Amino acid sequence: MRARKTRGTRADYLSDALALLGGWTQDGLQLKRVLACDESQHAALTERIKVAADTLRIRPHIRRLDGHTQICLAAQDGTDITAGEVTLAARIEDAYRTVVGRQ
Repeated sequence: MRARKTRGTRADYLSDALALLGGWTQDGLQLKRVLACDESQHAALTERIKVAADTLRIRPHIRRLDGHTQICLAAQDGTDITAGEVTLAARIEDAYRTVVGRQ
């Protein structure tokens, strides 16, 4: 899943990409998502996220709270969201669908 990058501003590209990633929200300089899954699904999802994050050299913040998995993606240096974070968000969506068996 890729958003088309046009001659518009970077913010437009990010908005387009986020529109394709349903459920993700931008909160300042980070992307957030809350996913419903049980303990075993959380463990499997976390492992898949870890592999993708290592490849992209991104350190997501993942925690378990009230039967949900909360994910936060942000640039390590506190700068704007990059294409890397958006790419990881897309990979997380794919992993989530695989782990919970949704299409």
